[in-house]
Amino acid sequence: MSRYRRRGDRGILYIAVAILIAAALSALLVPVFSPYTPTEQNLELRFAPPGSEGHLLGTDEFGRDVATRLAWGAWAAAQTAGGGVLLAALIGVPLGVAAGLERRVLDPVIALVVDAALSFPGVLLAVAIIAVLGSGAVQVSIALGIMFAPLFARTVRAETLSVSQEGYVEISRGLGTRTLRRICMHIVPNVLPNVLVIATSSFAICITIEAALSFLGLGSAPPQPTWGLMLRDARNYLSVAPHLAILPGVVLGLCVFALNTVGDALSEYLDSGHPDTSNT
Repeated sequence: MSRYRRRGDRGILYIAVAILIAAALSALLVPVFSPYTPTEQNLELRFAPPGSEGHLLGTDEFGRDVATRLAWGAWAAAQTAGGGVLLAALIGVPLGVAAGLERRVLDPVIALVVDAALSFPGVLLAVAIIAVLGSGAVQVSIALGIMFAPLFARTVRAETLSVSQEGYVEISRGLGTRTLRRICMHIVPNVLPNVLVIATSSFAICITIEAALSFLGLGSAPPQPTWGLMLRDARNYLSVAPHLAILPGVVLGLCVFALNTVGDALSEYLDSGHPDTSNT
């Protein structure tokens, strides 16, 4: 029974990877090869249904091509969410390593800051940061980076504590290896796999939060094509053109599902220590 379950899980993983590849290719290729720009209007073709000639996924209330806007939305989501995850890693990983290596002074201080940040509701923290910095894609990336940095710091700290107690690290310390060299040789290679898992899962959450903030008017400003803005604009036309809400919602849901699936699979792979080849 477990053998078939593993095969089913592997099939779901393949589907998730295919979704991510399709999203990446559309984000890269559609803006280049599409005959339309994401802001190009044609009021004579307003609310064209999916399958219309020249518009595979139809048009919106301004006659803009929905497929082109979805692809540009994928690119915008990747930039904003990716920037947030990268900033979170750049902040959280050094803090986590420092806390794990320096237990007397840095660890209590960093732990206090991390615990305080994690106790604050994440979305409210992002909204508060945007209220100070102003709305926009860059501001959302900064807010996401600050929001997820404590998660990176806590995980990296725990991993650093574990790795620093290994025998080969103790030997390296006894041989007089400098701290920076010891970090680069032993700590970072062992921490990076877990950082990659956190980054994958955080990326999925960041995409959702970015869409929610855009929906609330705190992210990118119109007429920039983002999934959140497309959902917000579609509210007024649900009875006339439901595809305007369904398509970005489905794309957003599929991407989040795919990222979470890949993140879970990567986490299980790292926990097992080796790939599952029992049924190959």
